[in-house]
Amino acid sequence: MQNFIDNLSSVWRYFSVPLFEIGSHKLSLMSFITALIIFYVVLKLSRFGENLTKRLLKKYSHLDNGVKDSIATFIRYTILVIGILITLDTIGISMSSLAAVGAVLMVGIGFGLQNITQNFISGLIILLERPIKVGDLVEVGGVNGRIIAIGARSTQIHTRDDVAIIIPNSQFISEQVVNQSYSGENIRLKISVGVSYSSDPAEVEKVLMNVVKNQPEVLKSPEPKVFFSDFADSSLNFNLTIWIRDQWFDERIKSDIRFKIFEAFKKNNIQIPFPQMDVHLNPNQKDL
Repeated sequence: MQNFIDNLSSVWRYFSVPLFEIGSHKLSLMSFITALIIFYVVLKLSRFGENLTKRLLKKYSHLDNGVKDSIATFIRYTILVIGILITLDTIGISMSSLAAVGAVLMVGIGFGLQNITQNFISGLIILLERPIKVGDLVEVGGVNGRIIAIGARSTQIHTRDDVAIIIPNSQFISEQVVNQSYSGENIRLKISVGVSYSSDPAEVEKVLMNVVKNQPEVLKSPEPKVFFSDFADSSLNFNLTIWIRDQWFDERIKSDIRFKIFEAFKKNNIQIPFPQMDVHLNPNQKDL
């Protein structure tokens, strides 16, 4: 037993031998091991805090899922930042020490880590201002899809082609973003159609309204509307506007309605014209 205690004391002295100093703080292997343990615990705590926050917010039904995810993610980052500061303090790197080396690090950030820093700060802005949130249907940089995750550096978008695209957070701050879910889940769709000049506009309006009246995805309020938009060269143009709740399937819904419009026009003898030009020749005109 005594030998075991002596060996344990020898190992402890070996790990406690100072390797170097930072200011007045002596660093040893034990210091680094302690810092790693603290950092590991902080990682676990941050994940636990995020999951706990999500569970606690579930009972607040008036909050949408995007708000809940943003709050939970912000809690996680807060725990991580505090834990990192504690870990650094364990090995003798205090806030004053960080300020001393800050100027040197800023040079490196300005050149090598500029994009990473920009994306990280953009991620914090997104979480605080919430121009977008998880579940929103957005379009940015030519990419259209639903946001499935917002991270510290990037945001993941799931497209209708079942493809996950990772977009840097800075794009959501510096570029134009179309957020179709910002004002709510409902969205208005427009379907354009042209008919021949021999058609009765009132009959066309009646047929279009009957088509969407029995479409289950079309909302009754706001109600669908038909607009006589223009007298074109070869057709009378109409716009059918409808409101739907499920934005993800807007292309399928518009396609289904177009199929039904075509069938209804055919049944009611309403023609969809194609571009044409009438040429009149004067047989009495002499060649020049």
